[in-house]
Amino acid sequence: MSPFNPEAKVWMNGRLVPWKDANIPIASHVVHYGTSIFEGLRAYETPRGPALFRLDAHTRRLFNSCKIYRMTIPYTPDEFNRAVIDTVRANGFRSCYVRPLVYRGYGTLGVDPSPNPVDCAILVWEWGKYLGEEALEKGIDVKISTWQRMAPNTFPALAKAGANYMNSQLIKMEALLDGYAEGIALNVRGHISEGSGENLFLVLDGTAYTPPLSSSVLPGITRDSVMTLLRERGVPVVQDTIPREMLYIADEVFFTGSAAEITPIRSIDKITIGSGVRGPVAKMVQGDFFDVVNGRTPDRHGWLTFVA
Repeated sequence: MSPFNPEAKVWMNGRLVPWKDANIPIASHVVHYGTSIFEGLRAYETPRGPALFRLDAHTRRLFNSCKIYRMTIPYTPDEFNRAVIDTVRANGFRSCYVRPLVYRGYGTLGVDPSPNPVDCAILVWEWGKYLGEEALEKGIDVKISTWQRMAPNTFPALAKAGANYMNSQLIKMEALLDGYAEGIALNVRGHISEGSGENLFLVLDGTAYTPPLSSSVLPGITRDSVMTLLRERGVPVVQDTIPREMLYIADEVFFTGSAAEITPIRSIDKITIGSGVRGPVAKMVQGDFFDVVNGRTPDRHGWLTFVA
């Protein structure tokens, strides 16, 4: 069953339109060449109404990704933020997932995208836990993928581009077909990179480790938030190259991301991680994270943008 509401409103190029009218021509450049940049963020239900988590940071990454791909968004960041807020409000959700999208539209077909217009859209829908309701507590089983992340100077890993996610699809499909919930990709040097759509942390002897941006990882906003929360709790955080085997001997491993939020990993390649259940560090940072996004504790970092 589709998660999308046919009665929903979609923001397209400055206007809110009915879902059924949010269409693009088949000859749009994005359909043929994958020329899209996107973001994914959540609005959480709080006592003050829906609140977008780190909207400014997501919009900044969207604009940075477009800059890398020489795409000029025809709106300012403030205008784009306002469009996101207006779209969530127009759909009346208490909580939802938000997908801002910038893409090369209808003009000409050819590898050079520059003759085509840069179009923008924002869609929202109700989306539960990406890796399952039980995953946040019980953890998931994952494998090391046979597919690697893109090599430096091939695709820009710092850009959240739709074309990059063809690589992610291969990682995800392989994992599912092999009976796992998710895959972990290595980079071209054989070091840990990230999941198909998530950043990764491991905990060993009281220190949290996460791969650096040079390991072909997306600069995740939830990743950044988790590093902040861990440090506030006195947990040292190290961004360093991680060899594959370090995962197997870790006390804890968990994914982070806007969709996955903070999801523990209980086994990798059928090797039990730690005690095989959610570890104390993951549980602690989950609690701190959800307390902030659900408005149960003060928003000390200004991470929430209220829709009402």
